[in-house]
Amino acid sequence: IGTIFSVLRKVGHARGVTEEDFLQPGRQQAGAGYCVYGPQSTLVLTLGNGVALFTLDRETGSWVLTQDGARIPEDTREFAINMSNLRHWAPPVRRYIDECLAGREGARGKDFNMRWVASMVADVHRILTRGGVFLYPWDRREPDKPGKLRLMYEANPMAFIVEQAGGRATDGRRRILDIVPTRLHERVAVVLGSSNEVRRVTEYHQQAG
Repeated sequence: IGTIFSVLRKVGHARGVTEEDFLQPGRQQAGAGYCVYGPQSTLVLTLGNGVALFTLDRETGSWVLTQDGARIPEDTREFAINMSNLRHWAPPVRRYIDECLAGREGARGKDFNMRWVASMVADVHRILTRGGVFLYPWDRREPDKPGKLRLMYEANPMAFIVEQAGGRATDGRRRILDIVPTRLHERVAVVLGSSNEVRRVTEYHQQAG
């Protein structure tokens, strides 16, 4: 359904590329983006100065700028999470989702809708275009792993895009772009999207200690 990419500047001036050149925090990315495929092919790109969307013109084979300065609304009534894993989540995530499910009769006083494509590209693209919050949290089935998604080539580029569009991205406690990777395939929990909802989930984790 999609392709995610991240661009980093090489560390130092030595010839060749080593693993150390890649082990940089996400805030040092020079660029990031993704392509989403379907009835139309869309390229979403940031170079650190906002987010632009391009659509593929199949007749000319060129990418046409169709939206510049994409912004994610601060508030939302939509969340994206794999509900089949509910019983495995930590209490802060359960608390947040329970409040969403309680709707207008609950603590939040408003109804929420759930959307889950099970494709990070598709879910994040929807959030970029109309708001929402995406959660792929830690779960107790593999307690030694902080999450499922890969920090360097999934979480970091998507976090960069989301922040450049006015949203937030954390692992539940820390800003994703501040995490210093220690290995190429490091995993991380992910909460990203509309700023106020990500802030709420992060506060619930901090309150839990």
